[in-house]
Amino acid sequence: MDKSLSGRRILVVEDEMLNLAMLEDILTEAGCESVAAAATIDQAIALIDERIFDAALLDIKLKGKHSYAVADALAVRGVPFIFVTGASGPDIEHGYRDRPVLRKPFKEEKLVEALAGILPPR
Repeated sequence: MDKSLSGRRILVVEDEMLNLAMLEDILTEAGCESVAAAATIDQAIALIDERIFDAALLDIKLKGKHSYAVADALAVRGVPFIFVTGASGPDIEHGYRDRPVLRKPFKEEKLVEALAGILPPR
């Protein structure tokens, strides 16, 4: 697999454990140095406060709640992120529609390509 994410530190915010495991596998195979996972808004914000991330994948809804507080915490720190969603249609609130979106299901290559596209060069 493409190693374009080599050495990167990625936060994955996802409340479905199977999806989370799949994302962790893809990112590890793509060369990520570390992949941190959070299943709730509180867990994600705690990780953002504790660690430095190069980018994040952020599920739009976590346990039925929109994850915009996490998006805001990432944006304040200048961490680029991609919203990930399985919903069809306009499910992103107006103030966040300029952010990249990856729709589920997606191919591994599309995920790696999307993340590489938002990361600043080393």
